[in-house]
Amino acid sequence: MSFNHRMVSRALPGFTVFFTGLAAAGKSTAAESLRARLVERTARPVTLLDGDVVRKTLWPDRGFSRADRDLNIRRVGRMASEITEQGGIAICATIAPYARARDEIRAAIAPFGGFVLVYIATPLAVCERRDPKGLYARARLGLLEQFTGLSDPYEPPEHPEVVIDTTDLTPEAAADRIMDYLDRAGYLER
Repeated sequence: MSFNHRMVSRALPGFTVFFTGLAAAGKSTAAESLRARLVERTARPVTLLDGDVVRKTLWPDRGFSRADRDLNIRRVGRMASEITEQGGIAICATIAPYARARDEIRAAIAPFGGFVLVYIATPLAVCERRDPKGLYARARLGLLEQFTGLSDPYEPPEHPEVVIDTTDLTPEAAADRIMDYLDRAGYLER
């Protein structure tokens, strides 16, 4: 988790940028690039909630069943809603494979500020080629059960605000596309 503790601007409400996509799709690297750009651009606090870091740090006892995944995502969403309510910017980088859990988080954040769903739509074959942690290889060997995209479903978002395929796109270029959306949608100070 990363924090930016500069003076909060009360001119605009807080908002959450919620990344979803398969493992190794490029969510965390694009989210970190977005965080860096937002820190340069705004005085509002910017917090990055990476799903892997949050899970390992705060709830290492949770597994990867649907119930445990939903609980982890709801907890990340709860933290994001607190940040948003205080006028900050939350960036969440999670797999968040199930549409219902993502919809619940959107509904929970909406009363406090904006919610921008970013679908990192990098194809499964590209994610498997990248496989920096060897997870897909282990899942293909049957060593990992309930692996999203292979033995467990990933439900692509139907109406994300931003869709990005990182196959041939740098994290910086992905962050630029999201910043363009945030500018056009009025989330950022002029």
